[in-house]
Amino acid sequence: MRNMTKMWLFVVVVLLMSPLAHAQGLGTTAPTATVAVAVNAEAALTIQTTALTLTQTGSNFADYTGTTGFTYFIRTKESGGTGSIVLQVTTDFSNGSGNTPSVAAPPTNTDTLKYSCSVPSPATACTGPVQASTTATTSVASFGTAAHSPKAGVASSVSWVLSNDPLYPTGTYTATITYTISAA
Repeated sequence: MRNMTKMWLFVVVVLLMSPLAHAQGLGTTAPTATVAVAVNAEAALTIQTTALTLTQTGSNFADYTGTTGFTYFIRTKESGGTGSIVLQVTTDFSNGSGNTPSVAAPPTNTDTLKYSCSVPSPATACTGPVQASTTATTSVASFGTAAHSPKAGVASSVSWVLSNDPLYPTGTYTATITYTISAA
């Protein structure tokens, strides 16, 4: 009976020790895993003023003005990186017939839609005023190698000026401006 008790005690001790032995595995080092990430160049843009109405202030026939606010987010490559923000008039105010305001076919060559840029670092802002175009993109900002914005982005703006020609017939005219941001 005494041997039987010792045998049961031995079995209980072995059973209690077996999870500990199994937990140790074949060595004394802890297993590891590797996690990798590929951080690429990336850019994003949000427009705060999606429906801007240009307004006239001051004397008669003063130009129409207004500001489009936006926030950009950018990360360019650490070596040879570049980036840009450009815009283009993708839908004109009108076709220019009847002396209406138009970017592509204005009543006179002095009737223009121009803009200036306020785009803080790490960008290099456009040097304005820049004449907007319906046929090509025009610069708002450029970025160089290793450009990094804060995670919250960088608040920026484009200030617009549309000539106020007495030839324009009264009415409401709308143009669509498309912004594009890129990073490499």
